[in-house]
Amino acid sequence: MILSVSRRTDIPAFYTEWFMNRIHEKYVLTRNPMNYHQVSRTPITPDVVDFIVFWSKNPAPLLPYLDEIGRDYPFYFQFTLNPYNQDLEPNLPAQEERIDTFRRISENYGKERVIWRYDPIILSQKYDLSWHMDQFERLADRLFLYTDTCVFSFVDIYDKIKSNLAAAEYMPITSVQEENFAKCFSVIASNRQIKLKTCAEDIELDQIGIEHSCCIDSDLIERITGYKLSVKKDNTQRSQCHCAESIDVGQYNTCKHMCKYCYANYSIASVKNSYARHDPKSPLLIGNLEANDKVNERKVKSFKQDQLSLF
Repeated sequence: MILSVSRRTDIPAFYTEWFMNRIHEKYVLTRNPMNYHQVSRTPITPDVVDFIVFWSKNPAPLLPYLDEIGRDYPFYFQFTLNPYNQDLEPNLPAQEERIDTFRRISENYGKERVIWRYDPIILSQKYDLSWHMDQFERLADRLFLYTDTCVFSFVDIYDKIKSNLAAAEYMPITSVQEENFAKCFSVIASNRQIKLKTCAEDIELDQIGIEHSCCIDSDLIERITGYKLSVKKDNTQRSQCHCAESIDVGQYNTCKHMCKYCYANYSIASVKNSYARHDPKSPLLIGNLEANDKVNERKVKSFKQDQLSLF
């Protein structure tokens, strides 16, 4: 199985102690997002976990533990590094600190293990095409020695984030503008030997060398580990997503970055309420088991094929 840590929140930034306790105890409990009292118990022993994909804007708190994790669990990072100001990303460390974290992961574990996400692209009077081009080029100049790949996407306007983005005076992005962004990004990336990919976008950009991304990428996992996987596409994700099947250990309404475009938080109050109930020693990310909970053992297995791949 592939462990996703996590699309729903930034576990490396805020819940590293909890995650390491789960690694040590070798199981995790997760609540069904659609049924609060339905809980899954998932074993996360090295014999069934083939790989861990970390998602983070600030994985610095996890860095001291990566050697320990890497002894039993191979991994890579989806590392979001955007140029926005605090009006959109209010609770992040200084960008220079995050670039340094990006560099350290790459130098210590390999550039193929740090995927740069410029995600999402938001268009406004303040953040127009010219601004994005300048900022993307500036970041690419800082990161091209430390990554092979950049993944980008355009913001999805969910109902719960409309008011946040309206305050930022966002403008809807047309298909023509999407192509213009992609063409400009493609030139900047290719000049620095960065492979550019889109995440869960309908737009076809093969003609300018931009592929659809698999953020949980079985091909990349096979290259890093040296063994073949027998793994299906993740049918629980939206149709435009090409990710391999995984199990996510995060929970919604728990990310304290409070980015204004985030789909995973309902409100500041909900995040504060969740975090107040966090217990690093609990097998659940938030709270503890309750009387009405029904715990089901999740049956998991390794996706490894018997025969090693030759690279």
